[in-house]
Amino acid sequence: MRVTSVRGCRGWCHCGSVRGVGERAYVDVPFAEKDEAKRLGARWDMAARRWYAPPGREAGLSRWAPAAPLPAVLPGEDRTFGSGLFVDLIPASCWFTNVRSCVSARDWDRLRTLVYGRAGNRCEACGAGVNREHQVWLEAHERWDYHHATRTQRLTRLVCLCTRCHQATHFGYAEVTGRAEQALAHLCAVNHWTRADAEAHIASAASMWRLRSETDWSLDLSILTGVGITPQPPPTPTQRRTQGATDLDRSSSPPPR
Repeated sequence: MRVTSVRGCRGWCHCGSVRGVGERAYVDVPFAEKDEAKRLGARWDMAARRWYAPPGREAGLSRWAPAAPLPAVLPGEDRTFGSGLFVDLIPASCWFTNVRSCVSARDWDRLRTLVYGRAGNRCEACGAGVNREHQVWLEAHERWDYHHATRTQRLTRLVCLCTRCHQATHFGYAEVTGRAEQALAHLCAVNHWTRADAEAHIASAASMWRLRSETDWSLDLSILTGVGITPQPPPTPTQRRTQGATDLDRSSSPPPR
């Protein structure tokens, strides 16, 4: 949808609707371009977690004029799927291939802004918000449904998780990066589990991971195409497995001395 500027409206609006006096003109700035946008006058709205163009700065920021807003629920998305905090190990054949790697930086920012906003800027697993002092942030996480008959890994939901819940969810990655104890402690705290409870849950998740890792999965991101987001063609299952092993080796290697 084309974004237009309407006489009497401070900035851009959709379909000719006029934005009220005092309302901010938000812009869709990918993270990688934030410094350039800031230099051109963009300012950050902490509450909305979005960049905006102050009055008089809209023209210089027009390249980031917002696209049509995304619906609160993506077509085909199931927001009841995968609720709570649990270990969700991604099969080895799927490592390091996700929504973020398959869409443009701008579309990824639109998606995560949607996810944070509909969650009230709170983690949907533990309820935490951003805590700069403790380096806790909000992150968008994918919930996948695995269809063995078709060997399809289907994106079923996007969920807002805090840094700690996201780390616990990817427990295997926490292990290879030396953060397993923190992840296990967080699992126990959020779910009111004993250590034995958490270890049994992790063992069950690991068993499912071994089973799923035997399959080369095709990626299904069809819930995104219904809102005008065109993912890049994902790698083939064989390419995903090879790339995942390479990226894991890089991420777990000690830093150069």
